[in-house]
Amino acid sequence: MTKRTLETFADDRATARFAENAELARAARAARAAGAEHERELSRVKQRLALYEKLEEAKLDPPVWLTPKKPSGKHAAIPSLLLTDIHYDEVVKPDQIGGLNCYNRKIADGRIRRAFEGAITVSRDYLAGVTYEGINVFLGGDLLSGIIHEELRETNESVITDSIVSVVEPLEAGLRVLAEHFGKVHVAAVVGNHGRNTRKPRAKNRATDSFDWLVAKMVEKGLQADARITMQIAQAADTHVQLYNHRYCLTHGDQFHGGSGISGALAPLLLGVHRKSRRDATAGAEWDTLVMGHFHSSYFLRGLIVGGSLVGYSEYAYTQNLPYEEPQCAFWLTTPERGITISAPVFVSDRKAENWGDAAG
Repeated sequence: MTKRTLETFADDRATARFAENAELARAARAARAAGAEHERELSRVKQRLALYEKLEEAKLDPPVWLTPKKPSGKHAAIPSLLLTDIHYDEVVKPDQIGGLNCYNRKIADGRIRRAFEGAITVSRDYLAGVTYEGINVFLGGDLLSGIIHEELRETNESVITDSIVSVVEPLEAGLRVLAEHFGKVHVAAVVGNHGRNTRKPRAKNRATDSFDWLVAKMVEKGLQADARITMQIAQAADTHVQLYNHRYCLTHGDQFHGGSGISGALAPLLLGVHRKSRRDATAGAEWDTLVMGHFHSSYFLRGLIVGGSLVGYSEYAYTQNLPYEEPQCAFWLTTPERGITISAPVFVSDRKAENWGDAAG
């Protein structure tokens, strides 16, 4: 073996030995790190164990919570039902709105009945234990489909005079049912925009020149012998009702315009609430909550209640890309202690009972 070969062999051995030592050093450092981590984990386990032992030795005295006892006194409340945007005799065809709704006179009669029956069911079966001192009904306008648009005049189920006579009957029947259950019924009524007989809205004689006003007066006349039912039919666009210490302002809502983007209808609604409350405050007629319809969408906010509609989704809503909402009425309780408390929608549509197959045909 030559000298160069011996030197190369020695260098290779040295390099290998160095690499081996480096690997051993890395392994030792890793072992020390693992050992240190184990020591820390052991320390944490000992700390938790010591805590558990202290908790085990501690004498805990948790409170005993019992089911609240039923009060000996009775809770009093007045329920309110907002019946608005019936659009009686409007015809809505399912095949024109993706099968979302169907509407005609027969379906309208059923939904009016379910609205009144639903108010009884919710208060009796879901809100039991309350003494109801009567019921308040808000008629929010647009009781009729009307003739304000050519397309409505052409597609309504009947002429306007027949619609007026026909819608009175289910309204009278429903109010009598409420009187049988609640004992006393107060009805506050305003007109909507669909009840007018002019192409454009008018401020002069807005109420008394409306078909909605005529319907309310006919209902009042039909029930005048029933002392359990009182009627408050507005001569103006708005009317005020006080239940206990809570004051309501009822309007239809067509005075509020605009609304787009993320806020949707909320922007014009809240602006309208501000303007109307400012107007009434300057006249010394302050109120706590504005009640309205018109938008066919339900909102239950502090100081504002917007009811859904009985007619439900229509061709207009579909072509305007408005969000779908099931036909419904707003329902809530007013108490002497806290004003508005519990609220629950009364759903009025029943596809099976309404037999949409026949209606669509």
